[in-house]
Amino acid sequence: MTHVHLPRLVIAAPSSGAGKTTVATGLMAALTARGLAVSPHKVGPDYIDPGYHALATGRRGRNLDAFLCGPERIEPLLRHGAAGADIAVIEGVMGMFDGASGRGELASTAQVAKLLRAPVVLVVDGSSQSRSVAALVHGFATWDPQVRLAGVILNRVASDRHEQLLREALEEGAGVPVLGAVRRTAAVATPSRHLGLVPVVERSAAALQAVADMAELIAASVDLEAVLALARSAPPLTAAPWDPTAEVARVTTAAPRIALAAGAAFSFSYAENAELLAAAGAEVVPFDPLHDKRLPDGTSGLVIGGGFPEVYGEQLSANSELRTAIAELAATGAPIAAECAGLLYLGRELDGHPMCGILDATARMTERLTLGYREAVALHDSPLAPAGTRVRGHEFHRTACTPGASPATPAWAWRSPVNTTVTEGFTTANVHASYLHLHWAGAPQLAERFVRAAGRIPLYLDDQGR
Repeated sequence: MTHVHLPRLVIAAPSSGAGKTTVATGLMAALTARGLAVSPHKVGPDYIDPGYHALATGRRGRNLDAFLCGPERIEPLLRHGAAGADIAVIEGVMGMFDGASGRGELASTAQVAKLLRAPVVLVVDGSSQSRSVAALVHGFATWDPQVRLAGVILNRVASDRHEQLLREALEEGAGVPVLGAVRRTAAVATPSRHLGLVPVVERSAAALQAVADMAELIAASVDLEAVLALARSAPPLTAAPWDPTAEVARVTTAAPRIALAAGAAFSFSYAENAELLAAAGAEVVPFDPLHDKRLPDGTSGLVIGGGFPEVYGEQLSANSELRTAIAELAATGAPIAAECAGLLYLGRELDGHPMCGILDATARMTERLTLGYREAVALHDSPLAPAGTRVRGHEFHRTACTPGASPATPAWAWRSPVNTTVTEGFTTANVHASYLHLHWAGAPQLAERFVRAAGRIPLYLDDQGR
C-alpha cells in the first residue's frame, strides 16, 4: 500500500454554537489565499456547511460520515476528496464526542479524528469565562487518550485583558497551546432559519462577502504557521482512495441521461452520489427546477435530492411547464428517486401550492423538527432498491407529508427510539420517494440499480445484493 503524506487537521468544539463553522471556513479561506490547495470536509450529514467550505476553497465540500458510509470508508473518502490538495481541513459536528444517539462514539468528530489520525484543534467559546476554560480544555484533552487534541482557538474573546486571562489559565492548567484568539464580531454572522444556516446558493454575493470576512478575521487572529505545522505533523495515510468505479459495475455503455435537480431549492446533494451514477454508466446532467422550463433533452431518469422547496413553493408551483414535464416523464416508466425536498415536490401540494402530482400526498410546514439517523429496510421493490435492502440514512425536516386516499406502499421501515416500527415514504413501479437522506457511498448498489432502470436494463439481484 502506498503511503501518502497529507497534512490535515480537525476543527472541533465542546458543543454546537461555539463557532466551528466560522473558524473552519475562515481557516480554509485564509490558507487558500496563501496559495494552498485546501480540501474541505465536514463530519456528519450536514449539507449546508460544505457549501460555505466550497466558496472558501474553490473545491467541492465533502462529508465524512461514519454512520452513513461506515468507519472503514472515512480515510478512503478523505483521500478521494483531497486528491491534489496541499492540506485537508475537516470541520467537526456538534460537540467533539457527540455522535449517533445511543451508539457511543460512532459518527462523532472524535471518532473521525481517530480514524484519520489527525490532530484536533478545539474552538472554545471564551465568552463568560476566564480560568474555567482550563478545566474545560483539560477535560477534552484527557477524555480519550487516542484523540490528539493539539491546539485551541479561543472564540468570542471580549478584549485584550480577557484574552490574557484565558491564555494564562490554559498555560497553567491545560497543557494545550493556544493557536489564536478571535474577537467578538458581527461582521461574519451568517443568517439562519428553520434548519440552520441559509445555504450558499441562496446568498450569492452576501455569502462571498461573509466568507471573505471570515478569512480576514482568522488570518488576523490565528497563527497560521502554527496551524500548518500542526497539520503537517499528521502521520501518512495508508488506505487507498475511494474509487466509484471500483464500487459499482458499469452496467451500460449507452450512457442513459439522468437529470439531477440543483439550484437554490434543491441544493442538498452528496458529490459521491453523482460520481457513482457516472461510474455505473450514466450521464448526469444538473438542472434547476426554479428556472428551467423543461428537463434536459433525452432524460431517462430523474434524481431530486434535498433542499428547501418550502421556501420556494410559489416559484416551483409557477413553473408549471416543468411540473408537467416531470409528470410526463413519470408516466413513461422512467425511474425517479426523490428524498426529502424531492418527496415534497413530487406530491400534489406543498403548503397549498400545486406540485408535480405524481404522488397522492400533500405536505405542509410544521413547528416540529424531525431529526436523526435511521437504520432502514426497503419494504417494496423500487428502481432504487429491492425489497429487503438495508441502508443507513438521516432525517432532517420540519414538514409533514400526508398520504391521500390511495393505498400507500411505503419505501422504508425502521425502529423508532421508543422501539415502535415506523414506515415512511412512497414507492411505485418506477418512483422511490422518502424523507430519508442517503449517502450512496455507504450503499453503492443503489446507484447501479438506478442506472439499470434508467437504461431500461432488467433489474436483478446478484450474490452481492446488486
